[in-house]
Amino acid sequence: MSKTRFATVWMDGCSGCHMSFLDMDERILQIAPLIDLVYSPLVDAKVFPENVDVVLIEGAVSSEEDLEKILKVRTRSKFLIALGDCAVTSNVPGMRNQFTVEEVETRAYIENAGYNQHIPHEVIPALLPKSRPVHEFVNVDLFVPGCPPPADAIFHVLSELLAGRVPDATEVSKLTRFGK
Repeated sequence: MSKTRFATVWMDGCSGCHMSFLDMDERILQIAPLIDLVYSPLVDAKVFPENVDVVLIEGAVSSEEDLEKILKVRTRSKFLIALGDCAVTSNVPGMRNQFTVEEVETRAYIENAGYNQHIPHEVIPALLPKSRPVHEFVNVDLFVPGCPPPADAIFHVLSELLAGRVPDATEVSKLTRFGK
């Protein structure tokens, strides 16, 4: 039996969704033998590979780097999951949308800097005019909301996919409701 080529991607978010993924605790041992983790901030892979079966996307699309990454990820993946409220709605990263990029950069790099006050144009990716959810740029196959989504919801989604079934969005919704 071939393993599912699996990846996780972190864009503009806090990494809470990846922490929730790890919060599956010992249940990861049920998933591990069935997957080949080909890309993730949890491993050392630097280039997103071809032919990925399932990918979890955490974070909003907020920079040119994020946009380039999500376009590449979508073309190289069969099943894309928007994981967490930043990927689903742009959540916290979207709070900057009421301001211009210039206002955000001035506040961050000049007004709030104690020294070396300047807006960097190297190393830091250029911001897009607005922070947006993943589905505004590419087709998303499944949405898993939550800030972060509960480990139970992530485990359910992955278990269903690894069993060859597409998770029922209604069941996923029940597992991600506020207070769960």
